[in-house]
Amino acid sequence: MKKAISIICTLLLLAFTLSSCTKANTEYAGKTVTGKITSIDKSTVTLALGEISENTEMPSPPSDGGQSDNGQGDSKAPPEKPDNDSQNGETPPEKPDGDSQNGETPPEKPSGDSSDSSADKNAPNGDTDNAPSGGAPGGNVPGTGAPGKAVFTESGETAEVSLKKATVTEASQNIEISALSVGDIITVTFDDKGKATSAEKVNSENGNSSSAADSTAKSANTIDSDGTYSDTAYYSVGDDENALLIDGKTVTLENITVNKSAGASSNTENGDFYGINAAVLVKGGAVVDIKNATVSSSAQNGNGVFCYGSGTTVNISDSTITTTADNSGGIQTTGGGTTNAENLTVSTAGNSSAAIRSDRGGGTVNVTGGTYKSSGYNSPAVYSTAAITVKDAVLTAENSEALVIEGENSISLTNCTVSGNMSDTKGTSSDENVHNVMIYQSMSGDANVGTSSFAMDGGTLTSYNGDMFYITNTVCKMSLSGVTLTNNDPDALLMNVTGNSASHGWGTAGKNGADVTFTANAQVLEGKIRVDTISKLNMTLSGGSIFTGSVNIENNNEGGEAVANNAVITIDSGCTWNLTADCTVTSLTNNGTINFNGHTITLADGTVLS
Repeated sequence: MKKAISIICTLLLLAFTLSSCTKANTEYAGKTVTGKITSIDKSTVTLALGEISENTEMPSPPSDGGQSDNGQGDSKAPPEKPDNDSQNGETPPEKPDGDSQNGETPPEKPSGDSSDSSADKNAPNGDTDNAPSGGAPGGNVPGTGAPGKAVFTESGETAEVSLKKATVTEASQNIEISALSVGDIITVTFDDKGKATSAEKVNSENGNSSSAADSTAKSANTIDSDGTYSDTAYYSVGDDENALLIDGKTVTLENITVNKSAGASSNTENGDFYGINAAVLVKGGAVVDIKNATVSSSAQNGNGVFCYGSGTTVNISDSTITTTADNSGGIQTTGGGTTNAENLTVSTAGNSSAAIRSDRGGGTVNVTGGTYKSSGYNSPAVYSTAAITVKDAVLTAENSEALVIEGENSISLTNCTVSGNMSDTKGTSSDENVHNVMIYQSMSGDANVGTSSFAMDGGTLTSYNGDMFYITNTVCKMSLSGVTLTNNDPDALLMNVTGNSASHGWGTAGKNGADVTFTANAQVLEGKIRVDTISKLNMTLSGGSIFTGSVNIENNNEGGEAVANNAVITIDSGCTWNLTADCTVTSLTNNGTINFNGHTITLADGTVLS
């Protein structure tokens, strides 16, 4: 009898628990709601609820912070000036590679295949908590967009919704939950028990655009049949127009020439995220092989070869890609696409124009051989919001940091020759730090919050100015093995693990430190390592590594509350640390050799080693 009662009680408790798990959404049973994603935890999203309505007000004229005429018929507030000489306090800073992200969610993509130059001329009015104010001056003001556009207005209510059993779509195509990002606007439909059965990513002017309007991308030339095409030239001079578009087809291109010599982009984000105005745009699940091609673009926001969307693959080899205007990367991958590149010669001259570039939605990029050079400011050789692997290539940034990783993404290099030369004064993040490799989270919604990964095996990494590594506002795993490191700036740090001022929207000042796990294997290291009090470094020397330098914990510049285990150092057997100055670390495990050279190591418990 007691056993039966116990079983009944257990069942009642389980029923109550299950009921409480779904209770939060029972008020939406049989309903459809719209909300902006404010956080994502696996299959559960938190929504700021609201509604999408058509804007009927006329847009306000640009203030002094805007741009009434940029010579392209574009009245939207421009991105930061390429030379970054002047800031008006209203135009937001670009991302470090100048991928023209302003910390906001992107505007609605161009609607319709129309030549109406008045379409989509207004900067986004998005709003994220930690991002700098952006878009049109005044930030997120309902009703300031172009008439007829959808505007999302928050109601003040929030809801936590599990999409585990829901069908998630975008433009009537199924997508993975992982394709959603913070800032996206979704419409969720619940069954009569309050469980989400479907979710659709939708458009709004001040929220992330979906790809619903993507099919309306214009092109001077479109390949709409599977097959092989060779010895053909494709040209474009039109606004928001691709020289060559391939949508959903299986195509081989050989010995082709593509030239995007003119044509304005009406919206930078549409070019950055979706490939509008690129020389070559491949999307819609297309699989395209490109061999012995010559691709050139001199149009602003005119990326070279652009791969967009989950299931889309570009295989490109033995080709030359040249771009000369701002916001024009060499090869670009977004929205979950895959780019495989071999033996390319890529050169970009504009600002905000990484040679190997990715943006919102990321994807996979595999590069083997070739040379990749950028010469503009905010234009690293590689900017990653994707999983990027490069082998046996030369990567050169003449006026920028060499490499940037944003958020839960990666760069893996094998036997590469890499160099960067970031300016002290030019470039949007030089006021925060000058560096050669930057690993960070921008909080713009372009990259998921998570662990960044940087690995380099063999090859050389050279910095002509600034700290070799700068890591802020992210968790990071780093590994170096047999890399020749050269820093030509005698005053710079080997590694700066630190919070930042948040002036660029990179988290909250005093709470935006980094958490770095760094392994050096068969590696020679030289220089100073700084860890601020709101950051963590767990550093291991292994495989006979030799470190000549110092590690010190320093106060966070913004007065943030200190965390534990700022600097945990492990020296494996056969490894050596040669001190060049007094050091402060949290703890030390030494199974190798420490040459103090007259200096000391002070541990967190007050122990002084010498």
